[in-house]
Amino acid sequence: MFVFDASGSMGTTDLTAKEPNIERVKRALHRVVPQIPASRRMGLIIYGEGAYNRCDSIDLKVRPHPDAGQAIMAEVDKVQPAGRTPLTQSVRNAADILDYRHNPSVIVLLTDGEETCGGDPCAMANALKAEAADLTIHVIGYRHRDAAGLGAVFGARCLAEQTGGLYLSVETEDELVDALLKTLTCPLTAEVAPNGAPFMKAEIPNRSP
Repeated sequence: MFVFDASGSMGTTDLTAKEPNIERVKRALHRVVPQIPASRRMGLIIYGEGAYNRCDSIDLKVRPHPDAGQAIMAEVDKVQPAGRTPLTQSVRNAADILDYRHNPSVIVLLTDGEETCGGDPCAMANALKAEAADLTIHVIGYRHRDAAGLGAVFGARCLAEQTGGLYLSVETEDELVDALLKTLTCPLTAEVAPNGAPFMKAEIPNRSP
């Protein structure tokens, strides 16, 4: 499940360019999504498109299914950044939709900001991990150093650290493309669940954040 940040900050620019962040993100996705294997079940949640003072703007746009690339890009292309950043609840919703307690699940969170709706991503990561069959959360943090400071990291990093996922901090469109390729197009390997049923699991290189 791809969890996409459409909060108001995605409509802003860095200090040197006039182009909104969202346009770079859309271009990066157009470069990557066609490379996602058709056999990969993918879904999309978009959060933050609502009014600035609302924290319930979390929408399941594409329910997970194979060959979902065109449907995902159709929704991403319509995004108009506007509201707040309920990333914790958005990731929780993604896990529930994937039935994470019973199914191996992978969530990829793309965000350019911090939680602004009172959620605690670290506490939630611990709670999800304790109940999950096999849950991995990757976090792509899109942020400009000029705006955030050289040592800035995202509070949501713990979502990746506590579930064995990748934390990838990016600044440029090319870096974003590389991060998306690492998290969305990683190869699948056949494995067997504890109940003996076969399933396909993402094979993640360099798992340490």
